[in-house]
Amino acid sequence: MIKVCHITTVHQPFDTRIFHKEAKTLVKAGYNVSIIAQHPRNELVDRVKIVALPKPKNRFFRILFLTKKAYKIALSQKADIYHFHDPEFLPLAIKLRKQTGSKTIYDVHENISGQILTKQWIPDILRKPLSKFYQFKENRLLPFIDWIILAEDSYLKIYKNYPNASVIRNYPLIPKEIFKSEAKPQYDFPKLVYVGGISRERGIFEMILAVKILRQRFKDIQLKIAGPIEKKLQLEIDSLIKLHKLNRNVVFYRKIPHPEVLKLISHTNIGLSLLYPTPNYIESLPTKLFEYMAAGLPVVVSNFPLWKKVVDKNKCGLTVNPQEPKEITKAIEHLIEYPQEAKKMGENGKKAVREKYNWEEESKKLLEIYEKL
Repeated sequence: MIKVCHITTVHQPFDTRIFHKEAKTLVKAGYNVSIIAQHPRNELVDRVKIVALPKPKNRFFRILFLTKKAYKIALSQKADIYHFHDPEFLPLAIKLRKQTGSKTIYDVHENISGQILTKQWIPDILRKPLSKFYQFKENRLLPFIDWIILAEDSYLKIYKNYPNASVIRNYPLIPKEIFKSEAKPQYDFPKLVYVGGISRERGIFEMILAVKILRQRFKDIQLKIAGPIEKKLQLEIDSLIKLHKLNRNVVFYRKIPHPEVLKLISHTNIGLSLLYPTPNYIESLPTKLFEYMAAGLPVVVSNFPLWKKVVDKNKCGLTVNPQEPKEITKAIEHLIEYPQEAKKMGENGKKAVREKYNWEEESKKLLEIYEKL
């Protein structure tokens, strides 16, 4: 049996893409799969071996020391294929390849050089030179990697010089049960939902301000939010909610398991994704968009050209300027006031996901790459 070892010092072991999509797909195809990741203990979950890494004290400890620990553990796994997910592991992946003779796969989840330009923890003056340095370093190292997997089509222009780069889109893993239920949104009690990382650049304040405005007409309106958040930002959000007395209108669920996320979405009726136009977001399709669509929800999302193309082509929602609460409010209000139109949008979205925007189709590409290696 071919042994596969996934390596990440950044993501959690049960990350949707790494565990629920890629690892489970490989296990089902007959591979012996392990994941090295931050976790309290070693354990076997759904036939995937979780190999524990300690939680780092901070970001710098993770980059400097945890990657080295992950490398040592990876050596002990004696895998045939090492599939890693973090840019900081790239130099060690090459070392691992030389040491073991095994194949290596770099799974690119983000536009890293673009993401560096918006990192709040990096001083403004350093962002551009660091972004350029990362591009230079990556270009020097990638020729020694056996395969590059890209999560977005837009990344192809960055990696156009690499014939071993393939796109495996991060389309949702959707339980078949979701498609069996008919979309029946109830708009007498509007329930909005946002799932994903919570930050200023992901539109958290605009969503809350939109609820504040909408509550004047729809007093029972509710925004359900699920995802990780930093403590400092949570305090700022709590103050805003308290100031406008929105405690009953904005509900936080923090980070919950993926199956629970889908359950939460299915109990709402309008899906929101209002990310700012940063380099990393503007050309990346959010998985949450397709999860909303799969559950039969009409969507209100950022008006980036790539997102607008999907929404307009499938007639599954409305696009807005993500930094204009009044425009966001108007779009949500329209869906509430025209429930039949909103229902039709939800049905269109569900049909589109069932036919093309799903992991089942993308997983075939993953298995083809593994067969080639």
